[in-house]
Amino acid sequence: MHRFNLKLILISALASLPAIGAHAHVTLPPGGATAGSTYPAAFRVGHACKDAASTTGIRVRLPEGFTLIDAQPRPGWTLSTSAREVTWTAGSAQAALPKDDKTTFNLRGRLTDKPGTLWFKVLQSCDQGSADWAEIPAGGGAAAPAFPAARLDVLPAGVAPVDVREAWARPTVPGQRSTGVYGRLTAGAGARLVGGSTPLAESVEVHQMAMEGDVMRMRTLERGLELPPGQGVELAPGSGYHLMVTGLRQPIAPGSTLPLTLRFVDGEGRESSLALQVPVPAKAPEAPAHTQHQH
Repeated sequence: MHRFNLKLILISALASLPAIGAHAHVTLPPGGATAGSTYPAAFRVGHACKDAASTTGIRVRLPEGFTLIDAQPRPGWTLSTSAREVTWTAGSAQAALPKDDKTTFNLRGRLTDKPGTLWFKVLQSCDQGSADWAEIPAGGGAAAPAFPAARLDVLPAGVAPVDVREAWARPTVPGQRSTGVYGRLTAGAGARLVGGSTPLAESVEVHQMAMEGDVMRMRTLERGLELPPGQGVELAPGSGYHLMVTGLRQPIAPGSTLPLTLRFVDGEGRESSLALQVPVPAKAPEAPAHTQHQH
């Protein structure tokens, strides 16, 4: 979703792009990870191989730049590890992963201190055949590979390893001093959204709308909003979370963009930020089908 300089492009352009790995079936969460950090790699299996009824094995080949710490066992599966490979094998047909079930195979490792892109090649074995997700895109406008490897962007310190999609801000009318910002945030390694800033306003805070008795009230999340590893968290109008921009210095017109910098802290205390240009549509977008407020 992002290379280092792409963090600064229009979020509206990002929102129009398909998700990384949208046509792949073994992927890592979007958002990337910080160079030199401990990364919980969660390989998501979308479905079994073509014409197969179940997935019976997953073998991850670890790239240079990733040092294995440990891997998470699965009930009914055999786990084997080496310096450069991790393999899960179903112990029986009953333990195998049915073709339409989606799950993750999880391991942890230490990332290289050098920013760049790591490709994890994954061999998916099934009750019939296999799929080797090992192709690395050629770039330069070449067609996307049929069996892409799982991609991880290793980001410089200070660049937030957080994926932002479907972001938008409400337009205002003259005299209105506040507005809301919404979207979907995913941090592959987990993070906490602690606030933000914009040159167009005095403050940007993380707020929650919640029922207190029979009254809907808004409160500031003083410690910010947790983004669990690999789980998308919605900022949405109504009952849930959003960013409140207050002390606006000018109206926010429909069709414009709101420059916004989000601030995050990860589980190891590292601070990072993400600069966006958030579109301001004339009409609020319809809520996506995946919308789920995290409470």
